[in-house]
Amino acid sequence: MHALRQRLVWVLTLMVFCASTADAHVTRVEILSREDVQGGRAFGLAGAYERILGRVYFAVRPENVHNRQIVDLDKAPRNAQGEVEFSADVYLYKPKDMNKGNGAVLFEVSNRGGRGILRLVDGGNSSDANGEFGDGFLLREGYTIAWLGWQFDLAEEGQKVRLSAPVAHDPGGKEIRGLVRSDFTPSQKTDDMPLGHIMLGPSGGKSYPADDPVSTKNILTVRDTPEGARQSIPRSQWSFAHSVEDKLVANPHFIQLDGGFLPGKIYEVVYEAKDPAVVGVGLAAVRDFLSYLKYDPQATAPARRVYAVGISQSGRFLRHFLYQDFNADEQGRQVMDGVIAHVAGAGRGSFNHRFAQPSRDAQPMSSIFFPTDVFPYTDLPENDPETGETAGLLDGAGRSHTAPKIFFTNTSYEYWGRAASLIHTSADGLKDAPPGENARIYFLAGLQHFSAAFPPQKATTGSPDSAAQQRHNPNPIQWFWRALITDMDQWVKDGTAPPPNVYPTIVDNALVPLSKWKFPRIPGVRTPHDVNLAYHLDFGSQWKSGIISNEPPKVGKPFAVLVPQTDADGNDLGGVRLPELQAPLATYTGWNLRDPSIGAPDRRISFLGSFLPFAGDAAGREKSGDPRPSIAERYASREQYLGKFADAAMKLIRDRFLLREDLPAVLERGRREWDEIVGGE
Repeated sequence: MHALRQRLVWVLTLMVFCASTADAHVTRVEILSREDVQGGRAFGLAGAYERILGRVYFAVRPENVHNRQIVDLDKAPRNAQGEVEFSADVYLYKPKDMNKGNGAVLFEVSNRGGRGILRLVDGGNSSDANGEFGDGFLLREGYTIAWLGWQFDLAEEGQKVRLSAPVAHDPGGKEIRGLVRSDFTPSQKTDDMPLGHIMLGPSGGKSYPADDPVSTKNILTVRDTPEGARQSIPRSQWSFAHSVEDKLVANPHFIQLDGGFLPGKIYEVVYEAKDPAVVGVGLAAVRDFLSYLKYDPQATAPARRVYAVGISQSGRFLRHFLYQDFNADEQGRQVMDGVIAHVAGAGRGSFNHRFAQPSRDAQPMSSIFFPTDVFPYTDLPENDPETGETAGLLDGAGRSHTAPKIFFTNTSYEYWGRAASLIHTSADGLKDAPPGENARIYFLAGLQHFSAAFPPQKATTGSPDSAAQQRHNPNPIQWFWRALITDMDQWVKDGTAPPPNVYPTIVDNALVPLSKWKFPRIPGVRTPHDVNLAYHLDFGSQWKSGIISNEPPKVGKPFAVLVPQTDADGNDLGGVRLPELQAPLATYTGWNLRDPSIGAPDRRISFLGSFLPFAGDAAGREKSGDPRPSIAERYASREQYLGKFADAAMKLIRDRFLLREDLPAVLERGRREWDEIVGGE
């Protein structure tokens, strides 16, 4: 009873807090748990922290000019005040004494409901309550760290933050129907697959169920490559069903094929569904929650500055958020002061249209031809020579005078797998297109989409989808993150300009078409023969209103996607280079090919790069035919290597891509890499 009474007190108190700010549109915050972090441990000058878990309730008016971009909001149920209601989970860490914090909230846009920023920046382990904070960097710096549910289709499992979204109906409560598309490429033979994205778990999350399993509108096809011809699979050979204890059970969330789905093949199913969620309220939830923290002094964790970071899917969310002018709240006030959109490439996503599936993401062999890499790509206006359209990613934010300061950061993988070159070239790939003064583009060379474990392996245990031909690229991202967050804070808070743009350019011949890309002929290494392209996609006549009628879309001409040129070792040019690239022991790429065991061995594998170590000495190099100088030919001793490694790290400190306090950890990593690759002395 005491716990229940305490919870009710917090709910009532926060209802009063929220009501104190007119038009906040966070109607209440329900705190479900509140506890000290690590028994009240002090994190530097910021002191003790507390963890708060709860739920945030929202209400928005469809008539408000800042809500009109939300697709189908006018078709959602309304309360007595004419508002649409929805709610979301919230998870945050804040200083117990907010006066000891730094005044900023670091908001991570959750990737499929997860929380990754503490692991990436502080080296924490989100599955271990005692190790979640790593070395405590972000807490020692005084940040409030927050996550909010924005994705409606997550499974009810684990500690994920979720959104509860309203369902759209036509007048009179009439059901809305439409076509939904799913695609997948199995890594092993399987009898059935979920209709939802497999990244949402074995069930595919809360996918749209097939409304009429026997409808003639339901079509299943198979093809070998993304651009390959589809072959229809006879309707008699498949069904909407799932195998349970070796028995086939009808299930509108799964699809089953007689004889099984084969590895390395692209399967695509189009089916009719009903009751679309108003997916775009996820964008409004993020906007209004951050507005509440920033402008309501009685908020759960009041902040003067708001920084939003997004990684991969959530980096694309931030690009979409800015493109559709969500950085202006319902009163037209700027919400986010700084944005770091990491490994988003040129993409936006399925975040605000009818029957949208937010996890669809444009991988080399799945989630193909969804509205992900769609024009425009650059922050400033650009011209599409094919259609004549002129537009920029920040046009809306410019009109509302709410454009934040932005870092667009990408690794080597995104130039191969996420069309990243399009954010800084013309649409035809013939000219460089520098960003505006409030944006920076940083190419973090020699990394893959996410850092692999060290020592690297060719596959991750329990994940057959990760089986590759080469060992995964293990280069670390952690220290870049810490420097970039610090640079952003100094830019917003003090006006200290961050490092200038660093990315490969056409004019310097560091960014080239694949036909001009050069890579050393390393024995046993097959190179990719394609890159992920962005296309002109025709989703139908109502697409500008957020309604898809062509499923799959009609595919037009591709945009010009370029890749970084490499040096003689095969390491990418034109980027911010880790010491691992300035004093290398290996070639580190942004691409890797699928292992033959999972099919399609001539295609690139999702998210992974390659680790290709040099030969130990000249004899080994000559025996294998490796054109790259051996380690012994580069460095006379371990000490000489470590000296060059340290010089490279000091350069990064001077360029403000590495914090001085992280130098010992970086040098220790260099020693570990030598000992693992060469052997200790």
